[in-house]
Amino acid sequence: MKIDGQCHCGAISYEAVIDPDDIGICHCVDCQQLTGSAYRVTAFARREDFRVTAGMPKTYVKTGANGRIRYQMFCGDCGSPIYTTGTDEDAEEIGIRWGNIRQRKALAPNHQIWCESAANWFGEVAMLPGRERD
Repeated sequence: MKIDGQCHCGAISYEAVIDPDDIGICHCVDCQQLTGSAYRVTAFARREDFRVTAGMPKTYVKTGANGRIRYQMFCGDCGSPIYTTGTDEDAEEIGIRWGNIRQRKALAPNHQIWCESAANWFGEVAMLPGRERD
């Protein structure tokens, strides 16, 4: 599936080809801290299927809890996370941040990792009262 997206302010945009059946939720503490939220949702693309079409993201280098180096790419103007990649064999995969994908409503997660760090209320969110807008 071809996708495209951009950061919140529009300074950085990209396009990619992804497998819509490979969308994951990560509950690790790093993702919680980097998003300021309970988890992060990511779509995956092969390096050769991803291209930044405008702007130049800034890079934050993070060593994960598993000891692997992760490059966190984000907009230096608005701070939106754009994508992540790694070193060695991890460099062949791009993890695109779901929130800035234009076609995100068509992309539902089908797996989750680092579940031991998941918020204890994560599975109960659907039972919370809600409203369409605030």
